[in-house]
Amino acid sequence: MSKFFSNLKGDAFGGITAGIVALPLALAFGVSSGLGATAGLYGAIFISFFAALFGGTNTQISGPTAPMTAVSMVVIAGIIAANDGDVTKALPAILTVFLLAGLMQIGLGVLGLGKYIRYIPYPVVSGFMTAIGVIILITQILPAVGYYPKEDLEFVNTFKPQAEEVILENILKEEAGEGILVLEDFKETISRAEQVTQDDIMKEAKTLAAKEASGVLGTFKVLGKALGNISWLELMLALGTIIIIYGFKRITTAVPSTLVALLVMSGLAVALGLDYRRIEEIPSGFPVPNLAIFTEFQLSSITPYVFTALTLALLGAIDSLLTSVVADNMTKTKHKPNKELMGQGIGNSIAAIFGGIPGAGATIRTVVNIQSGGKTRLSGMIAGVLLLVVLLALGPIASQIPAAVLAGILITVGIGVMDYKGLKAIPSLPKDVKLGPLKVSSEVIIMLIVLALSTFWNLVYAVGIGLVIASLMFMKKIGDLTAQRSDVKALANEKAWDDEKDFPVSLKEEVFIKHLKGPLFFGTTSDFQSLADQIPSTASTVVIRLGRMQYMDQSGLYAMEDVLQELRKNKVRVLFVDLLKQPRYMMERIDIIPDLISEEHIFKTFKACTQWIKNNVENKY
Repeated sequence: MSKFFSNLKGDAFGGITAGIVALPLALAFGVSSGLGATAGLYGAIFISFFAALFGGTNTQISGPTAPMTAVSMVVIAGIIAANDGDVTKALPAILTVFLLAGLMQIGLGVLGLGKYIRYIPYPVVSGFMTAIGVIILITQILPAVGYYPKEDLEFVNTFKPQAEEVILENILKEEAGEGILVLEDFKETISRAEQVTQDDIMKEAKTLAAKEASGVLGTFKVLGKALGNISWLELMLALGTIIIIYGFKRITTAVPSTLVALLVMSGLAVALGLDYRRIEEIPSGFPVPNLAIFTEFQLSSITPYVFTALTLALLGAIDSLLTSVVADNMTKTKHKPNKELMGQGIGNSIAAIFGGIPGAGATIRTVVNIQSGGKTRLSGMIAGVLLLVVLLALGPIASQIPAAVLAGILITVGIGVMDYKGLKAIPSLPKDVKLGPLKVSSEVIIMLIVLALSTFWNLVYAVGIGLVIASLMFMKKIGDLTAQRSDVKALANEKAWDDEKDFPVSLKEEVFIKHLKGPLFFGTTSDFQSLADQIPSTASTVVIRLGRMQYMDQSGLYAMEDVLQELRKNKVRVLFVDLLKQPRYMMERIDIIPDLISEEHIFKTFKACTQWIKNNVENKY
């Protein structure tokens, strides 16, 4: 316990400073997610406190981050749309997915998978991070210019026919669920349809309009309307925020420029009595658990999002462990990856129960904490407590913050989160793949595919596809390299080894010697399978030297079986020399030994094999 409070002053200052940096970002990420500023603040409070308390990196400050928020947006938008645009109705399912992601992170830590996260290829991470920046930048254009599709009546009215169709479809689903035969009791359908009001249709049309204008493609669809309906006040508030964030950094970095921008622009807007759009009201009471997660649990509502929850868990793990590495480099300490995953999982699980959005270790906040004197887990806990104090004491005041100011903050986050290092490296990366007449870099292909799919289609699937492509390309490269080293040559190209020089010249027509150097695996099987065709009709015996074949996979095993069966069919006898443990084990499993190669035809040395040949092979040519 004394160790816990050994650096109380430094931890207090580090935690308070990190909490101050986290405040505007937590509010902005909450608004961006679609659940409101309160969800961002709740996420920052609980993740920061509990990830620090149970985590494996002493100086880590955790909370909502840009990548986690971008994936959360996908979950939130999808579940809200499935619940007729009703956030309250959708909230239990949304938070259940976030809780599941937290529990998955705990599972990753318990299973000891933390050390494997580092194997995710850099091009996938780079493309993803750049896509996050692009998504945040583009999706913040509409709030920055003060255009909200749900409030544009001309735009909303175009969705009324579709809204009526959706409402009717829901009535039919209701009746089917109640066992009503629609065609036999059509009056009931008409009766229910007549109860639908214009307000119901308008509400559904607004939901459809918001869905149509969501994401990057949605923003492009309504960009013309947005630019034709610019609210100059909102735009000036957003631009003012961006200018202060970048400008204040030039004066000093001792005070977080995002906080200065938030206070200055919000203060000006309130003091001048401007008619600006405020963020949703932040409740001033203590956060209350959302027990509907458990009481209203429905497996069907979260089943489509299990893979998304896993992506959130993995993304949070990568985000956090990369930040842990940064912290290690700065503090010359070593974090515990599996404990860190469990801490992050506990933090995200508790945040979900209280209605917060998920998060991860945040690099900038962690660096600020270390630079301000934070050394132990107490600093992260203090950052969480500070945000709770802000919530309890300043909730009503924080509710006055202009939405455009948070949009401005998020635009700078989007610019900052892009992987410029990866983008700058594109021209210099080796061009190792041919696409028609063009030679391109496989790493650039992966990065651009992940970037494009993440930006214009689906963040979750993009990462999965990127990992599959990267794995396939990696396997091909390693296969090619190993195949070169394996040296599976045609018999005509075989060169005698030193201990083969004394082999009887008289038997060279009857006996052919094959060398295998390196593993026999999927990358080398095609060359090996041609072995049976290469042996001339004079040969009655083939010696396969296996002392340098340390490993065979299933592809290699079946290739070996095919070759041995073909040679047996051609009445060619096969002798093995120096068969190693792993290949022998594989061949015994499918009875190559002893069905195709008997024990008496397996020799430990070439000398013993030569002696057997002298005694058993007749010189015919």
